[in-house]
Amino acid sequence: MRILFFGTSGISRVFLESLYIDNHILFSLTRLDKGSFRGQKLNPPAVKIFSIEKNIPFLQVDSFTGEIFEEVKSFKPDLGISVSFGKIIPEYIFNLPRLKTINIHFSLLPKYRGASPVQYSIINGEKETGVCSFFIEKNLDSGDIITLRKSAIDFKDTSETLFQKLTPLGIETMRETIELLQDKNFKPKKQTGEIIYAPLLKKEDGHINWNGESLNIYNRIRGLYPWPGAFSIILNKNAIQKRLKIIESEIADYAPQNEKNGAVFEVKKGKGFFVKCGKGALLIKTVQPENKPKMSAWDFIMGRQIFVGGILS
Repeated sequence: MRILFFGTSGISRVFLESLYIDNHILFSLTRLDKGSFRGQKLNPPAVKIFSIEKNIPFLQVDSFTGEIFEEVKSFKPDLGISVSFGKIIPEYIFNLPRLKTINIHFSLLPKYRGASPVQYSIINGEKETGVCSFFIEKNLDSGDIITLRKSAIDFKDTSETLFQKLTPLGIETMRETIELLQDKNFKPKKQTGEIIYAPLLKKEDGHINWNGESLNIYNRIRGLYPWPGAFSIILNKNAIQKRLKIIESEIADYAPQNEKNGAVFEVKKGKGFFVKCGKGALLIKTVQPENKPKMSAWDFIMGRQIFVGGILS
């Protein structure tokens, strides 16, 4: 099958690799090279790298120009497949392939339409999610469902570990979708149920509000790892404000009533430190100080970076 592939990230590359292994004829569209945080060195997207390695023709897209349209048209695609592309595909492009264009989405639509479905499923304390394929249309993630697979969310899952679970399910979903679309009698299903949105996350979305319930904060820490990361502001030894990312935590058995929310009220030898929440408390186990590598919360305490009575803002 002649497949027009839309993708950018490392996860996108895994799906492109699968299509390559399955001997499809491929043409990939990906985003422009992106500047790194330090020095602004341009880094190519993972899909571009793989396309070069395997001699797959590709185009990098900033906007869908007439030239790009003509290139795609000349490829004569049977099917378009989008996986973590990160850009809205215009109607005259997604309707160009003979079988139209489908998206592989990491949720059970219509729950968690948008850019961050895995993260928000954890943030909101869901116990189940999955992967589905659907036809792309004008409205965001609203097209008819082709097929889906479900997966449990473990109480200790982060967005990183959940992506690891969902990626092979997504490959299976994609392969099944290709087979189904070659059956002339196949009919997709309309989306039904509650619509929930999962908008694009920003760095500041990671700022922890310690007035919240410990379970909600725990879920947010898991859902925002590894990016953008959940963080608080602390004062270092020189009374300078610094960000402290909270990497790993667990819900504490008790919490004092007379402490301020965000207060470090106790340490646990070899484990970390306890922080008071609006309801309940968390044991902080792993942290990442600003501009430093990850470390155990206990080592952070031993380095006198924080102390009992200190406040996480």
